Formats: sequence, C-alpha cells, structure tokens
Amino acid sequence: MTSTKDIDLKGLVRTIPDYPKPGIMFRDITTLLGHASGFKACVEELVKPFHDQRVESVAGIEARGFILGGAAADRLHCGFVPIRKKGKLPAKAIGQDYELEYGVDVIEVHEDALSIGEPVLLVDDLIATGGTAVAAVKLLRQLKAEVIGAAFVIDLPDLGGRARLAELGVECHTLISFEGD
Repeated sequence: MTSTKDIDLKGLVRTIPDYPKPGIMFRDITTLLGHASGFKACVEELVKPFHDQRVESVAGIEARGFILGGAAADRLHCGFVPIRKKGKLPAKAIGQDYELEYGVDVIEVHEDALSIGEPVLLVDDLIATGGTAVAAVKLLRQLKAEVIGAAFVIDLPDLGGRARLAELGVECHTLISFEGD
C-alpha cells in the first residue's frame, strides 16, 4: 500500500489547455478526486493545519468545494455549510456579489447556517483571482461567523487571490501551486 506522504498530488491534476476559452490552462482536479490514495492524501493535507484549531463548521464553495469541504468536515469532526450560486438554496438565504471577467454573479448561504462567533474554515478546490473566495468570506462575516482560515488544493499565485484574502485577514493554506497561470 502506498503511503499518502508518497503521493504526488500535482501529478494527479490534469491540465486542459484552452478551456473554457483560448489561452486558459484549466486545472482539473477530477483526476485527483478519482485516485483513492490521492484524494485521501489531499484531504489529509488540506486539514492538517487546522487540527489543533477550534473548527465547528467547514464552508464549501459550489461545486468542487462541496466534495472537498464535506470530506474536510468529516476529518475535522464538524458540520458542513454549502455556499451556492444564487437561487439554489431552499430556505431564506443572504447573498454576496462578486465580479466575473465579464459581469457580476452572486453566491448565497442560508441565513441560519452559522451561529454568531462560530469558527468556520472556508474550503474550495482552487484560488485564482480570489473573487469567489473574497465574496464567501464576506458572506460568512455577514453571519458574524469567525473565519479561521481558507484552504485550497491549488493556488494560481500570479492571479493574486491569496493576497486578496490576506488583505481581509484570512490565512490561506494551499497544497499545490501552478506559476504563470
């Protein structure tokens, strides 16, 4: 059996050139998720810095953040809170706008998803420009939750998302970095 420490997570990420448009190098984690030992190692490394912290909920951003966030919540023995695109949650929700390359979109969370002061960890697959992650932090703070950190499998450091979270006082933990994207 392979030790999870011997897994090359970066090697399990598939790169798809020119998707969803020319010039983009899409980092596809479905190949990592489909590799049992790789997925296990990924989740273990994602939550490692937070084992000694009080985490009562993990908030995952739709859609790959649901997969990773659910697994992270299981490992941290806490609840999971979905952050979804506008109109997808069944109960009363609050929303936060964020900028896209050509326009604005909205993410939402149920207004009763977290308690005041509840320590929550934000999880998603990738941090690029940080627009969605920043919006998610703002949403969680609207609920008066304490965002103790953010964890991502992939960082695209040249796009500055990690720095945007740092400006909000949110420590960012990432596993893999792809420079120049």
